[in-house]
Amino acid sequence: MPMYNITLKDGASPDQLSKAKDDAKNQGGEIKHEFTLIKGFTVEYPPDKVTALETNEHIHVEQDGAVKTQ
Repeated sequence: MPMYNITLKDGASPDQLSKAKDDAKNQGGEIKHEFTLIKGFTVEYPPDKVTALETNEHIHVEQDGAVKTQ
């Protein structure tokens, strides 16, 4: 399953973070990492269900991938 970085938008509450994590887990995702400096997490998630996460107005969804400098 692909990995996705989920970050909460400015002004999102801790309750909204908890709800986003619960939603991801309830839809078949497995949280792999939780960020400490920003409100967010990395989740391994079924690709056919990612649109369900994207409908949450308080979060930003981005597929995880390798970063290259050159």
